Amino acid sequence: MRIPFNCPKIVGNEINYIQQAIENGHLSGNGIFTKKCQAWLQERIGSVKVLLTQSCTAALEMSAMLINTQPGDEIIMPSFTFVSTANAFVLRGGVPVFIDIRPDSLNLDEELIAEAITPKSKAIVPMHYAGVGCEMDAIMARAEEHSLVVIEDAAQGIESKYKDRALGSFGAFAALSFHETKNVISGEGGALLINQDVDKDRAEIIWEKGSNRARFFRGQVDKYTWVDLGASYLPSELTAAFLYAQLEKIDWINERRLKIWQRYHDAFKTMETMGIVRRPIIPEYCHHNAHIYYLLLPDLQTRTTFIEKLKGKGIQAIFHYIPLHSSPAGLKWGRSSGDLSVTDEISDRLVRLPLWLGMSDEEIDLVIDSCLQVLNQMA
Repeated sequence: MRIPFNCPKIVGNEINYIQQAIENGHLSGNGIFTKKCQAWLQERIGSVKVLLTQSCTAALEMSAMLINTQPGDEIIMPSFTFVSTANAFVLRGGVPVFIDIRPDSLNLDEELIAEAITPKSKAIVPMHYAGVGCEMDAIMARAEEHSLVVIEDAAQGIESKYKDRALGSFGAFAALSFHETKNVISGEGGALLINQDVDKDRAEIIWEKGSNRARFFRGQVDKYTWVDLGASYLPSELTAAFLYAQLEKIDWINERRLKIWQRYHDAFKTMETMGIVRRPIIPEYCHHNAHIYYLLLPDLQTRTTFIEKLKGKGIQAIFHYIPLHSSPAGLKWGRSSGDLSVTDEISDRLVRLPLWLGMSDEEIDLVIDSCLQVLNQMA
């Protein structure tokens, strides 16, 4: 039996809704299903406005435009994140300022923000790793103290909460991902969450290629024209139709993922007690969405051997991220603030186990048994 790291699944009405979109004769963006998805997310998360995008990357790029990122503006973010978190701002001339992560949640270390702030600082971009909320109270307080904008990279965070409040609802903006590896999927796809009234009109203009086209179709202007910077960020109706079917099943999706996550967590408790691995740490005030289950192994060599031995048993486990602060692009366009030793260490030690909707009990048992066998052999 081969068990891939990820296996995207249809959960309900995806094919039916795609067929409806075709029959509606509207395949480009901002049709019925786009509006349904946006309304669903807006109500569920509590944002002022939600715009579907082609990807989470696109949503982050829009946020960089919405805060008027200028050459030299500094954007504070973790080094332990995906390249899009930094790319979105570098494209506008911004300078990523990389800080270290907490050793417990693997999220941006809020205690290190202050020393990273300079007169050029413009924004803080916390990334909620594995769908576990960053310390948003402290981050928001620091941002307010220094008049900085907070943009949440909530790519992994749909349906997760920090102190009973949805991730993505804290910052001025937030970005979600619906990539096929996420909890709720549309192949590629994302959403920009706008949490302030003052930003919603301009966000829509940027989303519509810098035009006031949406206002025209609502009858608010008699013609539409180019009024601002923008790009083609809308996903097609086919993408939105697929996504809406997934959103309808989100409670069931996350319930199943949480059960798989807990199976893993219980299975490796003894190994953690013996000091062989470290399991994820979830703060009691965070409700996570079981996006990722990872183990921390002692060192890079052990992690490499572990992944190879699992591969030999037909199980695909992976690692991430290569720290941005030491990457070629990060060295060219960003800078580091302080020591990033936790990031370097975690990057060498972390391994992600297969976790996807549709995993059978037999497959889960095989992953667990194989991991325990390999770990015992290596102990």
